[in-house]
Amino acid sequence: MPQLEWSDALALDLPALDDTHREFVDLLATVQGAEDAQLLAHWSALIDHTQAHFGREDDWMQQTGFSSANCHSTQHHVVLEVMRECLKRGQAGSLGFVRQLAGELAIWFPQHAQSMDAALALHLRGMGFDAQTGIVHLPQARPSQDIQGCGGASCAPQSLPEASSTASA
Repeated sequence: MPQLEWSDALALDLPALDDTHREFVDLLATVQGAEDAQLLAHWSALIDHTQAHFGREDDWMQQTGFSSANCHSTQHHVVLEVMRECLKRGQAGSLGFVRQLAGELAIWFPQHAQSMDAALALHLRGMGFDAQTGIVHLPQARPSQDIQGCGGASCAPQSLPEASSTASA
């Protein structure tokens, strides 16, 4: 099963986000190393952390002009739902599902952090967003319209027609 360890590759130069991500990595490692008798308690702690972690990021996106219906938030929702379903299966005696998903999260998380969370961190730094207070120190940097997709040009709905019109030109 893949193990995830904190490394500089996961750091996004946004302390509140980096601290939360480091905690996620540590909790996931605890799950992966847990004996069967403690597995579900550690999995529940990871779910609680992840709910707060994703909720905080979703709030930051909403406060700073990312669309509330973007694919970043959608991915948060889906991952949490799968984690909760896995807990139910674990409680029914299928601990293998929990262990398998823990391994999948170890693969998924670096990709999520280095793409979607990196775009969010860049956006928040560009606005002078203070994660502790919620203050945007550079309000003039707020996008004029909510950012759609995950914040990247390739994911934004308005980029698709441009790409096809450029391709046909």
